[in-house]
Amino acid sequence: MLPVQVNRLTVQEAGDRYVELVRAKTVTGALSPATAEVYARDVATFVRLAGPDRVLDDLTGEDVDAVLLAFARKPDERRKSDDQRKGTEKGTGQSAASQARFRRSVSALFRHATSAGWVHLDPMAASSVRARERGGLRPERRALTREQAEGLIEAAGSPAAPPREAAGSGAGRRRRADQRTEVRDALVVLLLTTLGPRVSELVRANVEDFYTNDGVRYWRIFGKGGRTRDVPLPDAVAAALDAYLAVRAGGDGEKALLLSWRGRRLARGDVQAVIDRVQRLVDPGRRRAVTPHGLRHTTATHLLADGTDMDAVRRVLGHSDLSTLGRYRDDLPGELEVAMGSHPLLRRRRGRAGRDDQAAPDA
Repeated sequence: MLPVQVNRLTVQEAGDRYVELVRAKTVTGALSPATAEVYARDVATFVRLAGPDRVLDDLTGEDVDAVLLAFARKPDERRKSDDQRKGTEKGTGQSAASQARFRRSVSALFRHATSAGWVHLDPMAASSVRARERGGLRPERRALTREQAEGLIEAAGSPAAPPREAAGSGAGRRRRADQRTEVRDALVVLLLTTLGPRVSELVRANVEDFYTNDGVRYWRIFGKGGRTRDVPLPDAVAAALDAYLAVRAGGDGEKALLLSWRGRRLARGDVQAVIDRVQRLVDPGRRRAVTPHGLRHTTATHLLADGTDMDAVRRVLGHSDLSTLGRYRDDLPGELEVAMGSHPLLRRRRGRAGRDDQAAPDA
């Protein structure tokens, strides 16, 4: 049944009211703060692309299609590569995952608008634009190869000489010791490459989230949906953590683990800058641009390829469903050949054949 009277809110007013409702759900635990901020960011983008002064009820399916297409073509600032900075087309536009997420956010907005009496009909029902499907041949692997990942880890453990200040601020002068960030950068790279946390989980981490139990260091990760998981740190990562905590510049009142040299919590965008800075130290033959999410793929790919139990990998990454692991795993070159070359059902047969050959008399 159609509402008797529609509240003809502008797109901006509707967006503001909806975001206020979404953020209120974090108080009850219905949404995590990180998820609420993703909704808020997508709604702000929708408002800008649809036109803040237009009336929400006046938007048609064609208008929504235009917004979805505009978003799909919008450059993804988080995925800028050297090719993009040079002006080439490689890597431009939003990924299929980002398009699908944006569409879900817009759909949720209109579902609420329909129930609240802000629109007569939900225009998403008339929308024909869909995000391109996942899968197919990827133009570039998300996960680093073992050689590339090892090169990144080695570069993180072998920082360059202390950088000099820019020419305008006293050329030739080295940064003070408390402005050095190499130890922190090494910890960021190791955590991302070996544990594969979401970037939001990494920047939210506090010093108190790391603890020791029976001689093993753990990271209590606060993930999506208010779920937590305790992940043990490999020895090398625990050592990097101790090294960073020994020089961390934050005062006693600062809870954040990862701090800028000014003593402020790192933002999501800072993490990509850290990776890029370490990548410049990698030998060119083993270097490839990668995002924090690409390092999450790297963790899943190499843990699974090494025979780690799938449920253990699921718990490391913080997924509730094993089926989700498929999207985080890339195929490794030669992986099938290695698996078939050491088939578990034929190992005893090969061993027995070897013993028979040793026992056979010389011809």
